[in-house]
Amino acid sequence: MPAYLQQADRLLRPRELSLPTLQTLPLLVLILGGWYGTVMGSYGGFGGERLWQVLYSATKVPLLLLATFSISLPSFFVLNTLAGLRADFGRVFSALLATQAGMTLILAALSPYTALWYLSFESYTQAILFNGVMFGIASFAAQFILLKFYNPLIRENKLHRLMLVLWLVLYAFVGIQMGWVLRPFIGSPDEAIEFFRENSWGNAYERVFQIFLRSIGQ
Repeated sequence: MPAYLQQADRLLRPRELSLPTLQTLPLLVLILGGWYGTVMGSYGGFGGERLWQVLYSATKVPLLLLATFSISLPSFFVLNTLAGLRADFGRVFSALLATQAGMTLILAALSPYTALWYLSFESYTQAILFNGVMFGIASFAAQFILLKFYNPLIRENKLHRLMLVLWLVLYAFVGIQMGWVLRPFIGSPDEAIEFFRENSWGNAYERVFQIFLRSIGQ
């Protein structure tokens, strides 16, 4: 475990530009993402059938991140090839995967706030919104990790800056929809525990806006 902690620490040190090994990065996503998922799924406690929701959430948070990454990557590879940046794609891939691992590290660090929110407030809708905020903070903070490893590429070729913006658009678009398809991550106490909802597919952006309106009483 200390070796993995050292690998995770290499994502955060601002003067350290060498990445953890590619074998380690997916493991960090699984372990740290699974930890946040465990806390996220504990909204209804750990007793009885609610334990299944904890296990489902621990599985689905890493699945969300890795599936979003895997779906977005092929088209991004083609765009890099069309832009004449294919020779750099190995370094691009490492930087993007390191950002995934860094995001789960930040989520794990935020997990005590999620637990405190659950202990302090009962509203299920607000619990969903709070977790959305936690993911938003982690996504924003992870951009510092992404820039740290992407800046050398940008200095060598300015087209990488445009590719980085395209990646963020692709990733956000796919990630929001994947989050909707893989729900529930928290699990309403009034509904049966299930890995997927029966009506999983739909327009994620419309539903997220409706949840926001309900949370503010509209």
